[in-house]
Amino acid sequence: MSLSITTGNALSDRLQSRDATRESPLVRYIILTISLIFFASCLLLPLILVFVEAFKQGIQVYVHALIDPDTLAAVKLTLLTAAIAVPVNVIFGIAAAWSVAKFRFRGKSILTTLIDLPFSVSPVIAGLMLVLLFGAQGWFGESLRDHDIQILYAVPAIVLATVFITVPFVARELIPLMEAQGTEEEEAAIVLGANGWQTFWHVTLPNIKWGLLYGVILCNARAMGEFGAVSVVSGHIRGETNTLPLHVEILYNEYTFSAAFAVSSLLALLAILTLILKVWIESRTSRQDNRTDSTG
Repeated sequence: MSLSITTGNALSDRLQSRDATRESPLVRYIILTISLIFFASCLLLPLILVFVEAFKQGIQVYVHALIDPDTLAAVKLTLLTAAIAVPVNVIFGIAAAWSVAKFRFRGKSILTTLIDLPFSVSPVIAGLMLVLLFGAQGWFGESLRDHDIQILYAVPAIVLATVFITVPFVARELIPLMEAQGTEEEEAAIVLGANGWQTFWHVTLPNIKWGLLYGVILCNARAMGEFGAVSVVSGHIRGETNTLPLHVEILYNEYTFSAAFAVSSLLALLAILTLILKVWIESRTSRQDNRTDSTG
């Protein structure tokens, strides 16, 4: 009996392998060549050109562009925005994923749809929504003016716009992961006497840590690179409300191309670092899944 099962599995593996490689070598080479050409022309070449243009006038010009007071102010504001937006979305993402994956309630599909809303709404529209809410003629404009509170064209509006745009990244990484894990381990912990916080800290969090870290990295990269929504609500006040992407636009419009590409290289380095961390997390997750499968 075991011999027939083993033979059947071997035959199934051979058939699957044959199906996966049924295309002729010529077709495989064509597909691979098209992929490499697209990658080189649309992704790799523009990235290389950013660094080439950044150092085109020498290292001194490059360093001078990076230590410019307006550039440093843009870096500080970008880091501040990410430092606020990412933790907010981590808390929301965990809570939303926990609610969707662990509980049954009316309106679950509405919640998941709302989580995806920033993916379908243009960032410019998101910025305009904040203008309608907090602008001088907006819903809360008069009240904010009476209390001398500045939201629009200041740091709070930039943070709000960034938070809105980056809402889905953590939640969307955790929801399918939590749904796949089910609730058996949490229920077992509760039966053994653990409270809600202990269950989350010792059972749920270790199971989702790599997915959570992956979502945090993507959220942080998008927060630092957001342009459309921030451009609408920032006011483009140089040295005060310009993030790195907005500062690049100003430098480019002023025809200071070397400085623009120098600042752009910072964002490119962020993208490369994000890619490296993404690959590392995926490899760790794959290894963890393999260990789980072998144990099971």
